[in-house]
Amino acid sequence: MINTNLLLSLGACYRKVEAGDYIFKEGNHCNFYHQVEEGKIKLVNIDDSGKEFLQDIAESGDCIGEIPLFNNGSYVVSAVAISDSIVLRLSKDRFEQLLKEDHELNVMFFKAMADRLQFKMQILKEISSHDPQHCVSSLLQYLASSKKCYCDKCSLVKLTRQQIADMTGLRVETVIRTIRAMQEKGYVAIEKGKVYFNNMRPVINDRCMSS
Repeated sequence: MINTNLLLSLGACYRKVEAGDYIFKEGNHCNFYHQVEEGKIKLVNIDDSGKEFLQDIAESGDCIGEIPLFNNGSYVVSAVAISDSIVLRLSKDRFEQLLKEDHELNVMFFKAMADRLQFKMQILKEISSHDPQHCVSSLLQYLASSKKCYCDKCSLVKLTRQQIADMTGLRVETVIRTIRAMQEKGYVAIEKGKVYFNNMRPVINDRCMSS
């Protein structure tokens, strides 16, 4: 989201983390702006029984845990590395100064947070409707439109069934049945266990080499 060289010029530092490491934990006070440079980071809430609710997955270029930077609060999620990753972090004071000096960047951040809030409200609405297909469809549409965990070239959804379940609050068995039903209706395509989605129309040609 913010140019890497700009962050480094302001004193940002690289932090290498291994898969399973925490970048920050829910409830901790926020002292840094974090941006993913390499790898994947999951943002989760974990209940007393250890069950995870997956809020989001961040990839290269994404910022994570930025909300407390604006309200001086604590982290509302934990950030855990899915794979070995590199995160760039900038002190809160330097980040605030950057926003004061760059109006365009300020607007971009508020737009990004508004988009995420709109998505969360949509997902909560779908969860309350108790319609798994609407819930899964809403998530896939969000991924496609935001190009998060999604290949815009081949329409591959880069989430496992378990991750989709964790993001929607559904049981993984329900997600598996729902995706299979969506495939039968022509809403998604499935190849070698991978899900392909494009605005409710499957795209099965010109697959990416990485898929």
